[in-house]
Amino acid sequence: MTAIEILGLEKTYNVGFWRKRPKCALRPLHMQVEEGEIFGFLGPNGAGKTTTLKLLMGLVFPTSGSARILGMETHDPRMRAQIGFLPEQPYFYDYLTARELLEYYAGLSGVPAKERSRRSQEMLERVGLHDAGGLQLRKFSKGMLQRVGIAQAILHEPKVVFFDEPMSGLDPMGRREVRDLMDQLRQEGKTVFFSTHILSDAEALCDRVAIIHLGELRGIGSVADLTSSAQNRVELIWQGPSVPSSLRALGAEPHIAGSTVRATLLEANQDAAIEALRRERLRLISVVPVRASLEDYFVQKLKPTEAVAGGRQ
Repeated sequence: MTAIEILGLEKTYNVGFWRKRPKCALRPLHMQVEEGEIFGFLGPNGAGKTTTLKLLMGLVFPTSGSARILGMETHDPRMRAQIGFLPEQPYFYDYLTARELLEYYAGLSGVPAKERSRRSQEMLERVGLHDAGGLQLRKFSKGMLQRVGIAQAILHEPKVVFFDEPMSGLDPMGRREVRDLMDQLRQEGKTVFFSTHILSDAEALCDRVAIIHLGELRGIGSVADLTSSAQNRVELIWQGPSVPSSLRALGAEPHIAGSTVRATLLEANQDAAIEALRRERLRLISVVPVRASLEDYFVQKLKPTEAVAGGRQ
């Protein structure tokens, strides 16, 4: 089942003071997110990630196009009861404690009064703040505030959760805890849609990702598909300090580290290279397809657009 369906969503703002001129923040966007997956929405600052989330949340209205979440329009109150949202820069009342804040949001979200205290404490434990429930938010660090924001987003057990830059301000341990939490939400059958520019987190966590730049969708698919090598190259690793001359003739690019040698070459030359190692009685350790990283794919998708933009200036 499709959890999120975006149909030609577009947003244009009028900017300027005296002479307003249109600025396109999001070009017509067509995209689907399946139920139960973790979907990463990637892009540099100003790419249109937050605009897309605001449109899905109904915080701003689209210039054209529409979207449906769980089969319902974004303005449907029934749909809003089934989603959770963490904005990029959440603001909470400084003099409330974390527990008071969550109990307040529990009331707004329709959690029964007798369950609010228990549910709030569960959420604090889930985001690693069980010892800070009685502390006023003005004494929290940025990372701690981010965790409280995540807790309020999942407090009412939503079916779809939207996070805008959820790793922002977190230390490495905090980022790991948030990734584990997202994985738990997926195991519970929930759909997680999050925007980020931290590509390592997306590569480790997401079922699928989409890349957006200057308001335009540049690529979408599973991480494995997007990073599969277009060069059809493999890496051979063997023991022994020597590199057979026949391997160099096959175009191998060797790198020697102690008694271990790594070499990359075209996949078509793989069998001939293995035979050369066998003739020299060198011990083959592994043969691994060479894949690009998500960062390589990301940069590749941004470069052409930046070149065009630079030419227009």
